[in-house]
Amino acid sequence: MSARSGAGWQGTVALLLASSTGGVGQHVRSVTRGLVAQGASVLVCGPAATHEQFDFVGAGARFTPVEIPANPTPADARAVVALRRALAAEPVGVVHAHGLRAGLVAVLARPTAPLVVTWHNAVLARGLRGQLSGLAERVVARRVRVALGASSDLVDRAAALGAADARLAPVAAPALPAPRRRRAAVRAEFAVTPDQPLILSVGRLHPQKRYDVLVDAAARWRDRTPPPVVVIAGSGPAYLSLAARISAARAPVTLLGHRTDVADLLAGADLAVVTSDWEARQLFAQEALGAGVPLVATAVGGVPDLVGDAAVLVPPGDVDAVDRAVRELLDDEPRRADLVRRGTVRAATWPTEADTVAELADLYADLTAGSTGPATPDAGATTGRG
Repeated sequence: MSARSGAGWQGTVALLLASSTGGVGQHVRSVTRGLVAQGASVLVCGPAATHEQFDFVGAGARFTPVEIPANPTPADARAVVALRRALAAEPVGVVHAHGLRAGLVAVLARPTAPLVVTWHNAVLARGLRGQLSGLAERVVARRVRVALGASSDLVDRAAALGAADARLAPVAAPALPAPRRRRAAVRAEFAVTPDQPLILSVGRLHPQKRYDVLVDAAARWRDRTPPPVVVIAGSGPAYLSLAARISAARAPVTLLGHRTDVADLLAGADLAVVTSDWEARQLFAQEALGAGVPLVATAVGGVPDLVGDAAVLVPPGDVDAVDRAVRELLDDEPRRADLVRRGTVRAATWPTEADTVAELADLYADLTAGSTGPATPDAGATTGRG
């Protein structure tokens, strides 16, 4: 992005997102808070339920409901109309949509202000749904002023689809608060004995996260003495199928539901595990390394670039690899200590929330520089990657 500081940018940006219960909503709230703190004016548009969870108004924004569900529906036409009305109600310098669903609605609304879209996730769907998503990606990529990717593979994807200006824009993990409970108290909640390993994973209960792999691996760990306790924090559509799988496999796994005490859970954990089929800058991986918890994660998407040599990487969908990696770490205390050290060093190199906001402010300043009014969506686009 621009070499100059955007810290003084005090224009108006409209941030648009679809239904979110996790990382995208957290990111938009973080960006909102940072932009408002530097004097910018922020309008957030998105589903009312998403606002209820993330309280964008509490972060300093104005909020207008624009109902964009997670999956396409005929109601998307109403979302386009609602967004047009919201953008017509006040002068907006930049429109920044987060995610493909929000990006498509923004493109169809045809804002006169420059449009930025952040790719947060890869399209993993197959069949007709995958084809439609691929078409939507192509439409969005070719109509945006700037395409931002949360990981390098997403930047490459946007560029391949025709984005004239595709750039890397890593999403920083919001800083975790200090733990409120001691390690012993956290472990006592799950009846974990002092010599018993506690393994933690945090994320939305969605097929992409492949918690079925973790459950199947955990079922094998019953033969260890003492057997590890595995807890998964998060809610989502895969809850019932995972609960049935846990029961059938007699796996030592507990589904905790949505938790707001991730810092406490990490304080009590001996090992963190991520089994996703794909991730950009996996938030829980960042939280685990930042908290000094050894990590086993799948080598997918942006994860290898994120963690470097500070985690044990395994292939996606490989129960044997997860089983072996966890066993080896549990049996190798020096290796765990080395990963903790490497993780702390690695985490110190990641952009902070303030860095992320500053980069976006630089971009917004570039897009609105010298304008007496909103720019047209395709004027002055450049090719390159930041």
